[in-house]
Amino acid sequence: MRPTHHKFTILKQVVERIPGYLVSKLAKRFGVDKKSRGISPWSHVVSLLYAQIAHSISLNDICDSLHYHESALGTLRGASAPSRNGLSYANRNRNADMAQELFWEVLSGIQREHPRFGMGRKYRGLPRRFNRIIHAVDSTTISLVSNSLDWAKHRRRKAAAKCHMRLDLQTFLPRFAVVKSANTHDSKEARKVCAGIEAGEIVVFDKAYVDFTHLCELDEREIFWVSRAKDNMSYRVVKKNPCKGMIHKDVLIRLKTKKSKESYPQLLRLIIATVKINGKDTEMSFISNNIEWSGGSICDLYKSRWGVEVFFKELKQTLQLADFLGYNENAVRWQIWTALLAYVLVRFISFLSGWKGSFTRLFTTIRGVLWSRFDLFAILKSCGTARRRKRMLAMPEQLYLPGFDTFLWDSTCKA
Repeated sequence: MRPTHHKFTILKQVVERIPGYLVSKLAKRFGVDKKSRGISPWSHVVSLLYAQIAHSISLNDICDSLHYHESALGTLRGASAPSRNGLSYANRNRNADMAQELFWEVLSGIQREHPRFGMGRKYRGLPRRFNRIIHAVDSTTISLVSNSLDWAKHRRRKAAAKCHMRLDLQTFLPRFAVVKSANTHDSKEARKVCAGIEAGEIVVFDKAYVDFTHLCELDEREIFWVSRAKDNMSYRVVKKNPCKGMIHKDVLIRLKTKKSKESYPQLLRLIIATVKINGKDTEMSFISNNIEWSGGSICDLYKSRWGVEVFFKELKQTLQLADFLGYNENAVRWQIWTALLAYVLVRFISFLSGWKGSFTRLFTTIRGVLWSRFDLFAILKSCGTARRRKRMLAMPEQLYLPGFDTFLWDSTCKA
């Protein structure tokens, strides 16, 4: 079945999900409109979104492709193809806080107009018995393949940026993100990442984010948290709870060392259980401030933290976060925030179209017809497994044998 034609390109149908007034408003707020140098703020955003969706690997790749389709590009609210030097200058010098604010404005605007957006894509490993909002906190390191970047010095011969993320596992959408160099420990960003969590909600994070002063603050804010215990944690047992199944130890503890005890004077829950990792039984220790849930529930909550790893894998394997268009901090932040914006736009299209396939399949489908003038939703309905199957007849309506006249099959015919 041929897709329905449309008067605009697929790229226009994707990019114009961004409200028309938003980019110019943010450009004025962050002073970006004063640093145009041949490329408008809107053309800059469109160019970087195109780089993400088309998987452009260099500045020349972006600029050449947009120049070849300049007439179609002009229909995107007057966007124009940038020069290589102009795009490079914009990435280096325009305030990347604009890209960050643009992402959150678009996401919040979509959620206001479509409150059900994201609800059909919750993480499959989420424990069903919890009706509270569950946040997963983690970070991903993005290698910059250069050892000459002082701002992003990560190890002796490696430079990297890091994205700290708080993911809502019910909607599989980011609630908070920080993009910065990878030279600071995860626990230093814990307060900032968890600042927006409300009382009664649950947050799950790895032991790299364990800071007992911060954990005490979460407990005072009536936020439930689950994490892993560090191997050198010193404690004394206050109370033992009955254990069964794969749980070997379920106890209430107090920290022993002076500094840790001052940072977290309350009781802690420690659970030691055997869990399967890659098909092998492994013993792991979990800590939590909740003393009422069963030990199995706490283990399942920590297991659901894997959802943020799935999100990072989905993001890094589909969007363009391997080849960077610039290596100063501002340019890297522009590219990462634009990648997150492209992710939300594609997820929103998935929501509107009722797409049942994977995010990767949806992304590659859009990328393959980016400059075509097809109706986007008609393309998605006729694509891949969504295509209507051909009907097969159990009995032929007409029989043809070589050398014989054609005749209609009649149930009264006898051999």
